[in-house]
Amino acid sequence: MGVIEINGDRITPVYYGAIKAGNGEFTERLGIIFSELQQLIKEHQPDQAAIETVFVANNASSAIKLGQARGAAVCAAISCEVPVSEYSPRSVKQAIVGKGGADKTQVQHMVGLLLGISGPIQNDAADALAIALCHHHTAGTLARMKVMQGVAQ
Repeated sequence: MGVIEINGDRITPVYYGAIKAGNGEFTERLGIIFSELQQLIKEHQPDQAAIETVFVANNASSAIKLGQARGAAVCAAISCEVPVSEYSPRSVKQAIVGKGGADKTQVQHMVGLLLGISGPIQNDAADALAIALCHHHTAGTLARMKVMQGVAQ
């Protein structure tokens, strides 16, 4: 999970980390994801949430499990009345690195640069912050376009 704060042109990382669901039964791990994310949402009180869409994996079983974990995360946000937006992995990489085919190292590096984080960022945390940044940039652009369309009419 990654939480950023927007204050004018300044973007600050508030929280970032990974939810540790352990090695128990898969359904129990889904419950941990749901409850941990709910707790983090209550603690940090974000106005909006963003999540990656499921990518098509070579392993169908892994893709299904990823989709279920993603569903637990979406349900946690919705249950806390936080609206959720979705972005493809490619669009997140495009927004952060400038290349939709960027690798994880490039994403980590750019997230660190954009947010002023000097130390290493764990993969899942960097991905979460990248999604938050992508959402901020995309939502801002869409809002400006909506205003411009209203002016043009």
